[in-house]
Amino acid sequence: MPDFSPSSSRPPQVGRRTLLGAAAAATAAPVVLGSASRAAAAPAPRKKPRALSGGGDLGPNVLVFDPSTPGIQARLDEVFRQQESAQFGTGRYALLFKPGTYSGLNAQLGFYTSIAGLGLSPDDTTINGDVTVDAGWFNGNATQNFWRSAENLALVPANGTNRWAVAQAAPFRRMHVRGGLNLAPSGYGWASGGYIADSRIDGQIGPYSQQQWYTRDSAIGSWLNGVWNMVFSGVEGAPAQSFPNPPYTTLATTPISREKPFLYLQGSEYRVFLPEKRTNARGVTWGNGTPRGTSLPLTQFYVARPGVSAATLNQALEQGLHLLLTPGIYHLSEPLRINRANTVVLGLGYATLIPDGGVTAVKVADVDGVRLAGFLVDAGPVNSPTLLEIGPRGASRDHSANPTTVQDVFIRIGGAGPGKATTSMVVNSRHTIIDHTWVWRADHGDGVGWETNRADYGVVVNGDDVLATGLFVEHFNKYDVQWFGQRGRTIFFQNEKAYDAPNQAAIQNGSTKGYAAYRVGDAVTSHEGWGLGSYCYYNVDPTIVQHHGFAAPVRPDVRFHNLLVVSLGGQGQYECVINDTGSPTSGTSTVPSTVVSYP
Repeated sequence: MPDFSPSSSRPPQVGRRTLLGAAAAATAAPVVLGSASRAAAAPAPRKKPRALSGGGDLGPNVLVFDPSTPGIQARLDEVFRQQESAQFGTGRYALLFKPGTYSGLNAQLGFYTSIAGLGLSPDDTTINGDVTVDAGWFNGNATQNFWRSAENLALVPANGTNRWAVAQAAPFRRMHVRGGLNLAPSGYGWASGGYIADSRIDGQIGPYSQQQWYTRDSAIGSWLNGVWNMVFSGVEGAPAQSFPNPPYTTLATTPISREKPFLYLQGSEYRVFLPEKRTNARGVTWGNGTPRGTSLPLTQFYVARPGVSAATLNQALEQGLHLLLTPGIYHLSEPLRINRANTVVLGLGYATLIPDGGVTAVKVADVDGVRLAGFLVDAGPVNSPTLLEIGPRGASRDHSANPTTVQDVFIRIGGAGPGKATTSMVVNSRHTIIDHTWVWRADHGDGVGWETNRADYGVVVNGDDVLATGLFVEHFNKYDVQWFGQRGRTIFFQNEKAYDAPNQAAIQNGSTKGYAAYRVGDAVTSHEGWGLGSYCYYNVDPTIVQHHGFAAPVRPDVRFHNLLVVSLGGQGQYECVINDTGSPTSGTSTVPSTVVSYP
């Protein structure tokens, strides 16, 4: 989000975004090839690869602590110094705490750093201290505090309130804060939105300068204020529905949810817990003791290290193993092919997949119950038609009893270097749940430009009955979201149109000025959305006009609640909010134009 404070400045290492508000050795077993005699008429048959083993060490970038570990604070500080401003660096870390009580800690989190407890409940692992995200590295501006997470811990903040000043791709899951939570940086500088799920905050949550936020299936003491778009579903203690003033969108329950898989310890054995699906969910899953679900031993996972080949990862999947991606960067010469129902692919410490040669990074078959969680897909320099594909084209099976979930899976095109993809995420399978994603065509960093990191479409949904809870999609050259499936639902959407459009002609969509941020296809007869926002900041050509943020067929069962568009400082304007409805933005005051109900 653009920062209009006249005193703000930008560290030299940060590229374009002017905003508001390790590798370990591969563990793959070698493929053993048959040899052929020179006199043989034909080569000997190729032998099958040696079977891969499950389980194993989590690698050097997973740091595991227990209450008796010496020097915990010093180790936390060391990781933070390395990662604090390494926005497009290669370091990846997971900080894991065994059950017990820890005192006097302040775990400051930088880029690509995850912190988590290893109990079945957050209350199994208590830190008398803080897990802190602040913005000192960026002069008090938190709008670039991406790619970090906290999970499955209880906190007793040193001064009564924990600080979590983040932007996109920074989930706060399964946390118990025995006090308050401050979502703004020191000095109340700009912050641009985030996500809380399955958490209990005993005290008050203070967003202060946070522009938008989504909280799901949690319990909170109280909520202080709102800026543009604050959305709640299934949250005990949430403020009452009042959009647009204050800008609260409140749903009593979440229609369908299934929490993210997580690593935990049972005695000395690592296992992965798989929470069960809930319907009409409200409140945390862990409040009454052991959460409901099943678990898998780590021996059923291929524990991958950076440097392993895509062929080996696919061999593990074909063997029936799940994947645990330890922190680091993985180059893929072929897609990861997930063809087996109930397969789990879980990343630690923002494990990053880079497709080489224009391949798709991950392809999921039209099967039940796949769980993708906790990793980043970074587009390569050769254009990929798609980066993540959930179900093949034409997928039609009913997965209502056991849907595929995509959780904390983030996609980036450019920023860390040149990257291209025609479409970032395609969802073809029915009943898929997209639970918190940030799909981002980079607006700053390396390899950034209107054609340099070309990416026309962010998320395309072809499958019926798909639910998105926490959908962040930004800066695509054409449509950010296109939804062609029937009975789709979105709870919370955050979008910025591409900053770097060179002129009006570059975004012209036939006779329409600009491509909608969120488009529902003309053939769709049933769709619903709650709490959706689109913002424009056309800083290359501030005279650009965007006709609307949202486009949809006018039908009684295509319904939207609590929409807004914002011109950031007058850098471009919207004529309408949805279709031809809603007042235009104007001037430089950054005041939202809203539509409470449509049609």
